[in-house]
Amino acid sequence: MVVLWIGALVPLICITYWVYHWRNPRCNGKLPPGSMGFPLLGETLQFFSRSTSNDIAPFLKERMKRYGPVFKTSIVGQRVIVLTDPDLNHFVFLQEGQLFQSWYPDTFTKILGRQNIGSLHGFMFKYLKNMVLSLFGPENIKNMLPEVERTACRRLQRWSIQETVELKEATAAMIFDLTAKKLISYDQDSASQNLRENFVAFIKGLLSFPLDIPGTAYHKCLQGRKNAMKMLKNLLNERRTMPEKSRSDFFDFVLEELQKEGTILTEEIALDLMFLLLFASFETTSMALTLAVKFLSDDPSVLKKLREEHETILRNRENTDSGLTWKEYKSMRYTFQFINETVRLANIAPVIFRKALREIHFKGYTIPAGWAIMVCPSAVHLNPAKYKDPLTFNPSRWEGVEINGATKNFMAFGGGMRFCIGADFAKVQMAVFLHCLVTKYRWEPIKGGNILRNPSLQLPDGFHIRLMEKTRMEVDSTKLTHISNPTKKVDYLKADPFVGIDFYLKAVKNIEAIINSNCPTLIHCQEV
Repeated sequence: MVVLWIGALVPLICITYWVYHWRNPRCNGKLPPGSMGFPLLGETLQFFSRSTSNDIAPFLKERMKRYGPVFKTSIVGQRVIVLTDPDLNHFVFLQEGQLFQSWYPDTFTKILGRQNIGSLHGFMFKYLKNMVLSLFGPENIKNMLPEVERTACRRLQRWSIQETVELKEATAAMIFDLTAKKLISYDQDSASQNLRENFVAFIKGLLSFPLDIPGTAYHKCLQGRKNAMKMLKNLLNERRTMPEKSRSDFFDFVLEELQKEGTILTEEIALDLMFLLLFASFETTSMALTLAVKFLSDDPSVLKKLREEHETILRNRENTDSGLTWKEYKSMRYTFQFINETVRLANIAPVIFRKALREIHFKGYTIPAGWAIMVCPSAVHLNPAKYKDPLTFNPSRWEGVEINGATKNFMAFGGGMRFCIGADFAKVQMAVFLHCLVTKYRWEPIKGGNILRNPSLQLPDGFHIRLMEKTRMEVDSTKLTHISNPTKKVDYLKADPFVGIDFYLKAVKNIEAIINSNCPTLIHCQEV
C-alpha cells in the first residue's frame, strides 16, 4: 500500500515541480510581471483570439492595463517578453546584432524557410540585403516609376468595366504580377501554373494557430509554400539548362551569384529569398492600398484634399499627356502624410520578434538570455500620449513631420538595420496608384470592408467597390428612374458633379418631351 502511495506521489510531485518552475522561471534579476499560462501551451490561445477593431489587440490591451508596458508570457511553447514601451522598442532595434538578433518561432520559420533572410544574421544578412537593394534601391525605383504607373492605369481601366471589383484581391494580383515579372519574368497569362494561388493559401495560414492537420489554415499554408517552392525550383533548373536565354531579371542575377566560384550563396538560401520577396512584395502593400481606399471612402474631406493635390500636379504639367515624373512623385506631400496615417492605423505587421543574446537589464527589469522579445507596433502607433485621438484617421497629424525611417513612435516598416528593404517601393506603388485613381476615377463601396485581426490583419468579406471613369456620363441601372417621377432624375443630374451643363440641358429637354408624350419609359443617362 505504501509503495502504491509513493508511486502516485512521485509523479504528482514531479508535475507540481515542473508546473511551478514553468510559471516561475528562474532569473538572476527581476523579471517583468505577467503570466506564463498553462505549461507548453502558455497563452497561445489568447494571443490568437479575434478582434474586429483597429484598436490594440485585447491580448495586449488587457495585459498592458494589468502589468504595464513590459510583461512576460509564453506563446507556442516559447518564453516571451512583450514590449509596448517606445524607448525599449527603439533600444531593441538599435542593438540588433549586439544584444538582440532577429528571431521567429519555429512554426513561423518552418513556413518562411529555415534560410530566409529574416532568420540570417551578420555577413550573410548584409550580403542578401545588398542583393535585394540591387533591385529595390532608389535608382532602380526611379526607373520603374513609368511601369508602375502604366500597370496601375491599365488595371483601373479594366476594373472600371466590371460590375464590381474586390479591391484586396485585385490590387494583390496587380502588384504580384508586376513584382513577379521583375523578379522571375513570370507572366500569369502564359504560365502553365498559377503561382499566386499558392501564395494566397500560404498567407491565409501565416499567423494562424500552428496545428498541422489537413483542413487547418496552418496545414494549407505549408502546402502553399511547398507548391510555390516546387515551382521556383523548377524555374531555377530550367534556367540552368538554358543559360543562353537571358531574361535580365533578378532571378538571373541570383543564378549568376550561385555560379560564382567560392560563392557563399546556396540554392536553399536563394530559393527562400525568392519566395520571401514574392510574398512580402505584394501582400502588405495590397492590404495597405485597400485600407487606403476604404479610408478615403469613409472621409470625403480627406479625399477632396488628396484629389486637389494630384489635380494640381496635372494642371502644372506642360504636356498633359506625359506620365508621372520623379519630381512630381516627390512633391506629393499630403499623399505621403496620407500613406503614413494609413499604415499607422492599419498595423499590418502586428508583431516583430527578436531574441536576447545575453542577459539584459533595462528600466529595472531583467531579460534573460535566450528569451524571445515581441515588439508591438500597434501599442506604439495607438498610444494616446503620442497621437491625439489615435483611432481617428487624420493624415494632417503628419504635417511638417519628416520620416525617412523608423522612429520611437513610428515603426510601420520595422526598424534598425532590418528596416523594410521594400518600404520605398511600397510607397511608390501606393502613391502612383492613388494618383491614377483619384484623378481619373470615382467609386462607391458596395460591400465588405470589415476588419478582423487574429492577430494578423484580414478583410474576411473583402472590400467590394464599383469603379467609374470620371468622363463617363452613364448612370448605372440602380439610378434609373420611372417617368412618373422625372423630377427626382433631374435633381440627381444637378447633384452629379461629373455631368456637364450641356448634357444636363439636353437631358431636361428629353424629359420634357417624354412627359408631354405620356410615354411610360425609363430614363437612361448616357454620355452625350
